[in-house]
Amino acid sequence: MTARETLVILDYGSQYTRLIARRVRELRVYAEILPWDVASERLTALNPIGIILSGGPNSVYEAAAPGLSEAVLALGVPVLGICYGMQLLTRALGGEVRPGVSREYGATEVTVLQPQHPLLAGLPPTLQVWMSHGDQVAAMPAGFVELARSQSGVVAAMADDRRRLFGLQFHPEVAHTPLGGEVLRRFLFDVCGCAGDWTPDAFITATTARIRQQIGDGGVVCGLSGGVDSAVAAALVHRAVGERLTCIFVETGLLRQDEAAQVEATFRQTLGMRLVVVDAAERFFTALAGVTEPEQKRRLIGEQFIRVFESEARQLPGVRFLAQGTIYPDVIESAGGPAARRIKSHHNVGGLPEQMALTLVEPLRELFKDEVREVGLALGLPEELLWRHPFPGPGLAVRILGEVTPERVKLLQAADAIFLAELRAAGYYRQTAQAFAVLLPVQSVGVMGDFRTYADVIALRAVTTQDFMTADWAHLPYELLARVSNRIVNEVPGVNRVVYDISSKPPATIEWE
Repeated sequence: MTARETLVILDYGSQYTRLIARRVRELRVYAEILPWDVASERLTALNPIGIILSGGPNSVYEAAAPGLSEAVLALGVPVLGICYGMQLLTRALGGEVRPGVSREYGATEVTVLQPQHPLLAGLPPTLQVWMSHGDQVAAMPAGFVELARSQSGVVAAMADDRRRLFGLQFHPEVAHTPLGGEVLRRFLFDVCGCAGDWTPDAFITATTARIRQQIGDGGVVCGLSGGVDSAVAAALVHRAVGERLTCIFVETGLLRQDEAAQVEATFRQTLGMRLVVVDAAERFFTALAGVTEPEQKRRLIGEQFIRVFESEARQLPGVRFLAQGTIYPDVIESAGGPAARRIKSHHNVGGLPEQMALTLVEPLRELFKDEVREVGLALGLPEELLWRHPFPGPGLAVRILGEVTPERVKLLQAADAIFLAELRAAGYYRQTAQAFAVLLPVQSVGVMGDFRTYADVIALRAVTTQDFMTADWAHLPYELLARVSNRIVNEVPGVNRVVYDISSKPPATIEWE
């Protein structure tokens, strides 16, 4: 198999590092994020076609500031430093970086000084960009020329064409730099010489080969949740090993309304996969009895999932592997480390017991959500399935604040179904990335007819996002929210109040627990 063309992004702690990777991948070039102090052997082994140095919160002149490994420059491939990355290049090569007289944060204009340079060729003489820095390049290293300058006289872009080293003080990866994607495109294709071979078909070919190599002649079980990630993971594994894959769907009692029947129909009848349905609702409710602490819920549910899988797998000859739909944001947010703190454990990669009898197969581990959908379309999966909103592994347990009981699940299922149905009817389901109802652990006073009530509160949550790393609350029409609220209060016994969550991520998360 031909080695994959790879652009390496060295992460210096910027909030935009993952966004750089997304922008590069949107241009059909595979980008891999590595920590800034990655071992030189690993960097060399990837044989990168180019390297991007991300921004970061530090100042290069601080004693403990992250540095630039000699191995990066020794590779001889094009290097693009963004913000802190540009300042790092400057300092490492003998230039001067110092605190700016005036800092630049937010939108600004830069003037292109070298309009024929490959990095900026064909772009307008003045560019709208997004700046976020207090330090600045006071003197460029020998061999560099200034490509662009900001309104305040700061070096906004520089280049050493002989050594193929480049720097941008602004952030081309953010939407607030409208032509930033064009700058990245020029770096990738005109400077690095990328072919742009990161396509769904190429990924499918490479991944199925990798799955076959990992699994050998063994059998695989795949835990289906009904969501897009596990569905695409199952389809990939099925393409690789065929009938040696058995999909297991666990009815936990914590699913959305009618979800179990929908999953069974899709995978058994439409896709023709071998499917085992396990009704384990009583087992999960027993484990969760009296539990209110969110992390304990996740651990208990993760433990039960794996034990159910292992139990079912023991009944299948030759099964040694468990496939699941872990995706790139799951890895970033659940894994921890110097550049990515552990945020949550309710993704697929979190909540698993330390001792498992099965080896994990995670074919989507390097994909963002939109890439997963592209791969699913290329595999021929139904579009309706691919555009289903994400659903957390622990199910409604993380959307019920407080104790999880069959009665509270039934109440939440009904409210959630109303919300999603009204979103679809109004044409907003595809316009939101994720939407759901949450059952709060409080009750409020209400008046229904001539009676005073003291009943449950439902919170509605709907967000828009590109990558689920950050998200904004969906600005749904008031008329739609009013209709949803009216239906829930009138059709779901025990609810007398509905509220709408207008928190963004960050500071909030998408899920409530």
